[in-house]
Amino acid sequence: MARHIPPTDILLTVMGEPHSSDRVTSVLRMTQALLDRGARVAVWTCGYATLLTQRSLGDAKPRNLASWDTDYPSTAALVAELLDAHPDRLYWYGCRFCSDDRGATDHLPQVVLRPPAGYAANVAAARKTLTVGVI
Repeated sequence: MARHIPPTDILLTVMGEPHSSDRVTSVLRMTQALLDRGARVAVWTCGYATLLTQRSLGDAKPRNLASWDTDYPSTAALVAELLDAHPDRLYWYGCRFCSDDRGATDHLPQVVLRPPAGYAANVAAARKTLTVGVI
């Protein structure tokens, strides 16, 4: 049985190595800005970007030697915060194939894993699609 994909204003597709550039920061900032404007947003992660929502990342990044007493939230914590604050307007998806291939199998509970063939349904449910990164 096919899963219902809620209609969204935009689908942000995140591909490739998430930390090789400012890609993750840009996507999280765009997501927050769109939600602040009342948009319904879906995020689809593919490739190594599926690692962003692993529960093993915990709540904080490792300590920064330049700022030892400052805690910085992990990407999983940032995504969880956004999902908790906007449960009816933010949807986070991960490519099951990419996730399984990289051993990224313990995602936040709100993350929905879908097969690569399911991506077309997410695109069809979105008014606009923006791809960030390359595979």
